[in-house]
Amino acid sequence: MTARSRFRWAWWLLAYASLGLGLVGILVPGLPTVPFILLSAFAAARGSERLRRRLLEHRVFGPMIRDWEAHGAVSRRAKWMATGMMVACAFVLLLAMRFAGRHEGWMLALPVGCMAVVATWLWLRPEPGRRPPP
Repeated sequence: MTARSRFRWAWWLLAYASLGLGLVGILVPGLPTVPFILLSAFAAARGSERLRRRLLEHRVFGPMIRDWEAHGAVSRRAKWMATGMMVACAFVLLLAMRFAGRHEGWMLALPVGCMAVVATWLWLRPEPGRRPPP
């Protein structure tokens, strides 16, 4: 028995758990959708060929997964949506801190700094159909 088949159940579990979190992320602001769907596709390739096939054939998730796997590419629309959600979450965090009467700068700087790093990394990813500069 190979290590891959021995841990197939764990990959299967990770694939479905990630898919569930990704679907919840559609409705819950601040919980990302795309990273969980990509993780689900990655894990499904090792634990559930049926789920992987369904994800690749999905009209919304399929193109996103194929672009990521082929080129590490993220569509411009997805970049704008992710950036907009990060800005909205930062604003909600700021309002929540003001309502709570908290004024520690690090409590805002740390999550906003993390979001800025993620947004920068995201905007440096290639876009589908465009070749990265040499």
